[in-house]
Amino acid sequence: MGPPLVVPAVTKHTATVIMAHGLGDSGAGWISLAQNWRRRQKFQEVKFIFPNAPNIPITVNFGTHMPGWYDIVRPRSSTSFDDLQDGQDEVGIIRSQNVLQGLIKSEIEAGIPSTRIVLGGFSQGGAMSIFTGITSPQKLGGIFGLSCYLLLHNKIKDYLPKDNPNKDTPIFMGHGDSDPLVLPAWGKKTAEVLKSEGWDVNLKFYRGLEHSADPEEIDDVEKYLLERIPPQEGQQPSL
Repeated sequence: MGPPLVVPAVTKHTATVIMAHGLGDSGAGWISLAQNWRRRQKFQEVKFIFPNAPNIPITVNFGTHMPGWYDIVRPRSSTSFDDLQDGQDEVGIIRSQNVLQGLIKSEIEAGIPSTRIVLGGFSQGGAMSIFTGITSPQKLGGIFGLSCYLLLHNKIKDYLPKDNPNKDTPIFMGHGDSDPLVLPAWGKKTAEVLKSEGWDVNLKFYRGLEHSADPEEIDDVEKYLLERIPPQEGQQPSL
């Protein structure tokens, strides 16, 4: 696991976004997100962190080593949401939860309020971000997951802090309605489970989108971030 890639704030650092990549990818695969916003002079106060997952054997891919936040041990034929809960790599999930929580802790120690920290990700990274976000002992500014699903949903209550500080933290989920890898039904069920437990979840599907992100979805992430970590220090968002 290499060190995270960091895009520092341009002006005074008042907020941080942590964005976790998907299986087989790296932080470099998403750094263009911050670079595009920099070109448009958006989120000038925001530091972006793109962590890198460790290289681990992935059972569903015949044990091939690749960057992954946790192993996927379910059969390729699994299609139901309940199938996802069978044989999950709980050890790997908790290991990666600790990595992401460590990044949050470091930002808080650097003087950034936890409510000005947003945790998000794509695919495996999105699954880890939702799991880590809702189980975080600190109140976060926001949580988002793209093309992902809820991990360990049968055990989630075991990992929640007693005061559940993120029960009211709005969660944004984006999902392609033609995703052949992380099925749209899994995203829908994730939102249903979270809502049934009282979380505020906004799930949006994107027509024709497969297992990737598109400009409309990124625009929605941008709007979400502007709502959750609006500019401070007298700065106005660029149009």
